[in-house]
Amino acid sequence: MLPVAILAGGLSTRLRPLTEKIPKSLLDVNGEPFIAHQLRLLRANGVRRAVLCVGHLGEMIRDVLKDGDAYGVEVDYSFDGGSLLGTAGAVKNALSKLGDAFFVLYGDSYLVCDYAAIARSFSSSGKLALMTVFRNNGMWDSSNVEFEGGEILAYSKTDKTPRMHYIDYGLGAFRAAAFDNVLAGQPYDLASLYGDLLQARQLAGFEVTERFYEIGSPAGLEETARFIAAQGAVGR
Repeated sequence: MLPVAILAGGLSTRLRPLTEKIPKSLLDVNGEPFIAHQLRLLRANGVRRAVLCVGHLGEMIRDVLKDGDAYGVEVDYSFDGGSLLGTAGAVKNALSKLGDAFFVLYGDSYLVCDYAAIARSFSSSGKLALMTVFRNNGMWDSSNVEFEGGEILAYSKTDKTPRMHYIDYGLGAFRAAAFDNVLAGQPYDLASLYGDLLQARQLAGFEVTERFYEIGSPAGLEETARFIAAQGAVGR
């Protein structure tokens, strides 16, 4: 199974004051840090290695997770350094720890999907990257993907069209070469990189059918906690 880069370096302003002294990944969800649930879900889907891209209060995450042995996942860390690198910049900074092919997952996402099937689809696509998409119809967040016949036709977080019924689900797969044009040490966003790759016809698509859960807002945190509680102890 592919290793996973987990983007956990943001400032989490929407969750303040909860995140003024603790990173979002360590917020309590049903008596445990959210990242513990995330790692167990990944392990239950065959993932054995994760690289956490951290910045703001990242040392606290490392102090809690250590090497990941308690969760059955080998955990390593990549620190942004003195300035925020953005989501794509943070992955670029971690490439030496990730190898040639890997997943990228947002640190506030809890995604119940078939990771193995996504990895197989990515491998067979022959493209530099794959975006998972979900038919959202504007229900849980603003739809930003036009997807038809198994292909992504358009993607934008800013220029929305009536044909965009899908949303970027929050799990991507990449080859290291997808980041060749991302300048090391410079901020760059995954949304921009996805756009670049789509224009270059190097972006595959994979439709998932289970909705996403995220802890990026107080309402999302509460909803995700309820969902995880209802699922029971995943991967223990």
